[in-house]
Amino acid sequence: MSKIRGAVTVDTERCKGCSLCIEACPLNLLSLADKRVNHKGYPYVEQKNWESCTGCTSCAIVCPDGCISVYRVKE
Repeated sequence: MSKIRGAVTVDTERCKGCSLCIEACPLNLLSLADKRVNHKGYPYVEQKNWESCTGCTSCAIVCPDGCISVYRVKE
């Protein structure tokens, strides 16, 4: 039986660093980038532990700017 793993991609140039997705992630896999900002000056969100993502899409659902896409990958 194959395992489903999630893959999160963030449009870093559109992300405002509002942290709603960080709070929504049930596995606590997202964080703000340390000492890095996008071209607008906002810190953006990164997936810090990608191998544990289940692809639940909670982060993408709460993102007010639609910056997050979640893909499910079979292993």
